[in-house]
Amino acid sequence: MIIKHHGATQGVTGSCHELVISEQSSVLIDCGLFQGEDTRDSLNIEFDVNTVSALIVTHCHIDHVGRIPYLLAAGFKKPIYCSPASAKLLPLVIEDALKVGVTRDQKLIDACLKLLARLVIPVAFNQWHELKLPCQTSTKLRFQRAGHILGSAYVEIDIVQSQSQYKNQNQGAKRVVFSGDLGAPYTPLLPTPKPPYKADVLVLESTYGDKNHDGRKQRTKKLKQVIEKAVSDNGVVLIPAFSIGRTQELLYELEQIIHNSPKKSVWQSIEVIIDSPMAANFTEFYLEFKDLWDAEAKRRVKQGRHPLDFSSVVTIGDHKEHVAVVNYLKTRNKPAIVIAAGGMCNGGRIVNYLEAFLPDSSADVLFVGYQATGTLGRDIQHYGPRGGYVFINNQRIDINATIHTISGYSAHADQAGLVRFATKMKSSPCVIKLVHGDKSAKQALRNKLALLLLKTEIQIPE
Repeated sequence: MIIKHHGATQGVTGSCHELVISEQSSVLIDCGLFQGEDTRDSLNIEFDVNTVSALIVTHCHIDHVGRIPYLLAAGFKKPIYCSPASAKLLPLVIEDALKVGVTRDQKLIDACLKLLARLVIPVAFNQWHELKLPCQTSTKLRFQRAGHILGSAYVEIDIVQSQSQYKNQNQGAKRVVFSGDLGAPYTPLLPTPKPPYKADVLVLESTYGDKNHDGRKQRTKKLKQVIEKAVSDNGVVLIPAFSIGRTQELLYELEQIIHNSPKKSVWQSIEVIIDSPMAANFTEFYLEFKDLWDAEAKRRVKQGRHPLDFSSVVTIGDHKEHVAVVNYLKTRNKPAIVIAAGGMCNGGRIVNYLEAFLPDSSADVLFVGYQATGTLGRDIQHYGPRGGYVFINNQRIDINATIHTISGYSAHADQAGLVRFATKMKSSPCVIKLVHGDKSAKQALRNKLALLLLKTEIQIPE
């Protein structure tokens, strides 16, 4: 079984894996952008796409789909398989990636999106779909819910050699599972991923392979405490968040805190500012795909509540409005919660807020997601608590704001969740390949799995 890794082996970004089916055919699982310390000088596709017969997308985060325009530019015109929700989200993510990192030429953007629309094939969860490949090997895929963001999936791929080679077709069957990014248990909105029945080879993410998250009660309590502290000194709480997933989870938790607070408390009047048009669009998709929500979220809707669209939420539109809000908050005399893109602070509207408010001792910055090495977010997380500084737009910015991290809001499974996924199959994998994690996280997860799966070979691809 040959699997070539074109990313996510040295860090947590650039996920791109090629499963070789035969000399004539392979399938690609994700084609993501490199970020932070992993950022490359060239984003050109450096592997041969001529034998790639399909692209399978696990979910729509930029580190899993951001290189798709470069794949298309390299001549790829084969099917792109993903879940129905991901099929809706993908054009918005790709358009944004093009505008931020490639071009503002609308004609070029439209041409790329038009080609993308022709290639995308939605496949429902838990249904086998036969892949048409130019070889004598029967190959089919099945998406299962990953619980990471809306539409996220892990993918099972069954490969069966031709009956001319095997009298009994099942003799040649091999199942490869690519985890994509797995969600944490008990997170808001989406159900916890269930392990597959079996896998001969498992390609497993390891973002939090060396850590376990706070429990949900703990993280909600900490979120409430951080914001109430900001309320006490009329400060601003800045929350960098990815437009898909984290923003919606935070809205869900904030609605619950507000719902449980006394009618005359400050919680009933505090503004929750969403400064990301993309996040607003994705929230609409979350509302459209309510059937993918978990039982708790569906119960709240039945009670007449609006977990993602409550009265104190204010959405900021164009850039002019964004600048006005930053200036307004500088001179305000009341607290506010600002959730702004991007999640690792390397770009997006959050950067302007950080430049304005990091020197302010009444401000708080709350990290609720993974900050990759080499990103502005990681630097703030590292240097902020010791009274350090960072550079933004080539200017030194002293950090007087209070810096917080709540790991429990990560959309990634922690070590316990990853171990559960790998060890609770009915038939254990022969091989596990650990990807999408820092070196220490992969090594810690490898050590843990080696103790529990004595007959499984655990690899860390270079």
